[in-house]
Amino acid sequence: MKFEEFGLDAKIIKSIEQMGYKRPTDIQFKAIPAILKGEDVLAIAQTGTGKSAAFVVPVLQLLQKKRRNKEHTGVRCIVMVPTHELALQITEVFKQIGKYTALRFTAIYGGVDQTEQVNRLQEGTDVLIATPGRLFDYLNQGHLKVYNAEMLILDEADHMLDLGFFKDIEDLIKYLPKNRQTLFFSATIDKKIKKLAYSLVRKPIRIQISPKNPVAKNIDHSVANINMDDKRFFLERIVKENPDKKILVFARTKVRCERVLKAMERVEINSVTIHSDKTQDERNKAMTAFKSGEVKLLIATDVSARGIDIPNVDYVVNYDIPEQPENYVHRVGRTGRGKQKGYAVSFCSEEEIDLLTEIEKYVGQAVDVTELDRNEYADTIDFSSETSNDWKSLMRDAEVEEENYKAAKKKRRKKK
Repeated sequence: MKFEEFGLDAKIIKSIEQMGYKRPTDIQFKAIPAILKGEDVLAIAQTGTGKSAAFVVPVLQLLQKKRRNKEHTGVRCIVMVPTHELALQITEVFKQIGKYTALRFTAIYGGVDQTEQVNRLQEGTDVLIATPGRLFDYLNQGHLKVYNAEMLILDEADHMLDLGFFKDIEDLIKYLPKNRQTLFFSATIDKKIKKLAYSLVRKPIRIQISPKNPVAKNIDHSVANINMDDKRFFLERIVKENPDKKILVFARTKVRCERVLKAMERVEINSVTIHSDKTQDERNKAMTAFKSGEVKLLIATDVSARGIDIPNVDYVVNYDIPEQPENYVHRVGRTGRGKQKGYAVSFCSEEEIDLLTEIEKYVGQAVDVTELDRNEYADTIDFSSETSNDWKSLMRDAEVEEENYKAAKKKRRKKK
């Protein structure tokens, strides 16, 4: 099937063709017709399957077909997302596919001055892409009118729940008309997600793509058993043996991110980091440098794992095993986007074996193990060009960090 067969406006088809899209992906094939009919949709699909275009294309068609009522003011479609990066990414998709239409798109998110965003809202917008915090700031300040919104879209809904936005979503509903169309998109689903979804949608069309194995089949993912203190040597080797490859590394905390960056600096590897301590401008610059290929190594916390579409990521490295099993799926899903082949490797220390076990239960199968014999292991450490001789200092830092991690983990268990 081709996009033309959906009966889309010629202006939208023109953009789609220019972007090189030939045929819809599975999620697009199933979601677009239902959305065009005005149905509520609950869609569960793996990352990298084209979820964004699955709602952007039909939303543009519906808004383009149904001209704005002059008596109705304010936003026509709200897309709520969990992170700044995802807000910017989805806005870009709307702009690319809708560039030949007269529709207007605005992203609002925290971490930046309000003036420019408020000015754009006052000029008028058809589609608003927003993070919950900034959306409610503008609602409370009177800068935003949503009572005539025709559509509400929740993207990466599971991550919004993880970040504690359940009440924000419930509060937003109070401002919206009851006869709106609601689209609910997520890469994972559990009881909490179902509860939220069915409180928002009316007799939804449920679409689920590849539910048995949440990791896309074109991603080759494996695990290597590596001591916590030796992980930097193995990362160094991967980077130096693949100098032209784009590599995305995930670390447990922002402190760990910066420590990995310092370790790479010591062996003359250029990298950038992205985490919650970075300003929005710093995060944007890091993403731009990595996306363009100016920097080949990006080190991130899970803030970047959800829904972000970074083109041509060759390798994902889980420097630390994620504490939430579903985050494993989102992390490795940054490679192997669309029909591309992707590779992911996880460095698992003895302390992280329980976390790996939970991941294997979640994905429904054992993760392939990359066996390292003693000689290979020793060769990798010898391979390192790290010149620092202050081993006692490095070991001391590692011990302090691990003690802090164990203490935090123990505290979380007590809360449960």
